[in-house]
Amino acid sequence: MDLESSKLRRRLREAGLSDQVIDAAWPSWWSDDLAADPSGQAELRFALARKLGVSPRGLIGERVEFIWNDEARFKHLSTEDAAQRAALTSFGVTIGRSLIRGTPSPTPLDGFDAHLIRNAVLANQNYVDLGGLLALCWGVGIPVIHLRVFPLDTKSMHAMVVRVEDRYAILLGRDAGYPAPVAFTLAHELGHLVLGHLRDTPALVDLKDPATAPDRDDQEVEADEFALSLLTGRPDPEIATGNGSFNAPSLANAVTKAAPRYRIEPGTLALCVAHRTGAWSRAMAALKFIYGEPKQVWREVNDIAAEQIDWEQVGSESGDYLQNVMGTRA
Repeated sequence: MDLESSKLRRRLREAGLSDQVIDAAWPSWWSDDLAADPSGQAELRFALARKLGVSPRGLIGERVEFIWNDEARFKHLSTEDAAQRAALTSFGVTIGRSLIRGTPSPTPLDGFDAHLIRNAVLANQNYVDLGGLLALCWGVGIPVIHLRVFPLDTKSMHAMVVRVEDRYAILLGRDAGYPAPVAFTLAHELGHLVLGHLRDTPALVDLKDPATAPDRDDQEVEADEFALSLLTGRPDPEIATGNGSFNAPSLANAVTKAAPRYRIEPGTLALCVAHRTGAWSRAMAALKFIYGEPKQVWREVNDIAAEQIDWEQVGSESGDYLQNVMGTRA
């Protein structure tokens, strides 16, 4: 590796960025010949700065400066320090801006609530599920992707909503083998957006699973209630479990039979039982009986995104980076 590349990588690593995101942002056109050219070195710095949300000037000096430092709102803070939060914010805002640039103009959701959105989805299908939520989001101009590259060595991010003026993008970080948990996360993030929780911030970052995090503030409670209303029709669905002595197969059988009557997707019903009873391990085990073998939910999310994004509007450089982050680049 040439000296210029080594220096830049070291500065970015010292700023807290992962090798994974540095590799994803590194331009494919970089070569040893350009390393000996001052103009080539400058273009490398500008290319990395644009993708990673850092100041180009900072890549010359001793300290990398993130452009959107301390502007996002973080939920469920744990061990993340200021530098890590800055890295998460700048990464997310940069990705969100590229997505929004490649997504047609939106249909405003002003005046909509969870019940109106639920009715709109149910007009075309039996349940509000992950596929229906993705179709809704893309249909109203809200891009949704699942991140396969993270800015930190540890993920430290469950999901993120980015605002650019009156546009929004949703970045999912949660990895799951079944669609129901991802559907709840997406519905929760959509709740933040519709409820106006991003009015005074460019990004909102959920660092933990909103369904199980113990330190929920008022906005988190509101987003949870929105998600449950959207998915089930009620902000606090009442789920009867009899004497509570159920196992994973019996739970899967019960929710599969009940789902058509209540128009609630079976996997979501199983998660509602877990939320009501605390039996998370049995509910998660029931998902295998409901859906069959686990699958790559992230790939389904990103395959839809890859078809919806206008890659010409994104541009070749940002498009390459975005596809690396989505794990869809051949």
